[in-house]
Amino acid sequence: MSTWEDGPGVVELPDGRRIRGRGLRHGPPDGPPPGFGVYLLARDPGPMPWEHRWVRWPDFRTPASTADALAALAEAHRRAGSERVEVACGGGVGRTGTALAAIAVRAGVPPGEAVAWVRRRYHRRAVETPWQRRWVRRASG
Repeated sequence: MSTWEDGPGVVELPDGRRIRGRGLRHGPPDGPPPGFGVYLLARDPGPMPWEHRWVRWPDFRTPASTADALAALAEAHRRAGSERVEVACGGGVGRTGTALAAIAVRAGVPPGEAVAWVRRRYHRRAVETPWQRRWVRRASG
């Protein structure tokens, strides 16, 4: 399987890997489906036609388990080297932006710069709450 081309929500990380962020309530964008997804939701999203992981993560909050979230995001980063990977939550901004910031740290962005980095490259309001910003620094630092 190949990785993402440029398109809606696709972020190129400093190490050259690409991950797509999106909001599930907006429906899937045109183009090929992901090969793997990480879904950041309060409830299990149910079956998907591709391999995926669910991370229990309530809206406007931080993940229920930092260890589980970091393991899923590490897998997403690893797989993005050779597969189309997406990270998504309900709206595609807060939780998705927070997760992309944590993945960006894995790819070489300093933890203190990750929120600004993802806001420039993904969505200007990514990482919506103060506790999500703190989580990126603490979990990734």
